[in-house]
Amino acid sequence: MTGRIGASVADAELVLDARAELGEGIVWDASLARLVWVDIMRGRVHRFDPASGLSEVRDIGQPVGAAAPAADGGLVVATPEGFARLDFESGRMTPLAAVEADVPGNRMNDGACDPAGRFWAGTMALDEQPGAGSLYRLDPDGRVTQMITGVTISNGLAWSADARRMFYVDSPTQRIDVFDFDRATGAIGNRRPFASISVEDGIPDGLTIDVDDGVWVALWGGGRLHRYTRDGVLDRVVRLPVTYPTRCAFGGPELDELFVTSAWRALTEDEREAQPHAGGIYRLRPGIRGRRATPFGGL
Repeated sequence: MTGRIGASVADAELVLDARAELGEGIVWDASLARLVWVDIMRGRVHRFDPASGLSEVRDIGQPVGAAAPAADGGLVVATPEGFARLDFESGRMTPLAAVEADVPGNRMNDGACDPAGRFWAGTMALDEQPGAGSLYRLDPDGRVTQMITGVTISNGLAWSADARRMFYVDSPTQRIDVFDFDRATGAIGNRRPFASISVEDGIPDGLTIDVDDGVWVALWGGGRLHRYTRDGVLDRVVRLPVTYPTRCAFGGPELDELFVTSAWRALTEDEREAQPHAGGIYRLRPGIRGRRATPFGGL
């Protein structure tokens, strides 16, 4: 299926041949005009300027599931030890809150900030044991709240423009779910399916939302992005030159460029030879704009 503004492999431009093992967590830092993203198992946090091509990296010495800009500078990151602040310039890490310190077989995965500046990130077992993970919310004052339990592979998070709905992916469910969301308190409820995805199309991974509340999801193993209308109707399919896209995010000065992270770790040797740029960052111009990501602790 192709949508009314469908796109093909030819429309995806490689902007950074990063060769990330497991590139993830991409977000646009509007204050610096940079993309922030992570290479999870290598423990690397990256910043990339698509305009100049400047690429910077910090190795934090442990897996990093996600990173997000903070309103007062630096980044907030999700690690197997919990949440921490990273001063990118110096590489200094400052712990904020421990999470699942008693579960050494788990690690953090994808995360994002909500419209009130809280940072959400979920956990998963290294062996992907069903139901071993949870979703957590880190408030700017350092408090951590366990929001969802029984999660297998915690992934994409995004919020509607009116901040009344939160979208969430636990990948093996083959669904994007939606919750009622209370911006004032950060509470969620009334979980229900928003969109179901066939296994043949790929496994739902990271999310982003455009200005029309269209939900974009990267499909791991499917080599494509899907866009769903605010009512959960599939209206666009974008095919990519890599099998394992992981997350997409709008960026650029006008927020009209869609960037996609990818991975090579699940490819066979023959597939890696056929996809030499797997693990790179790709750019699309889908003809619609995204919304500015809220930094941690900011509005």
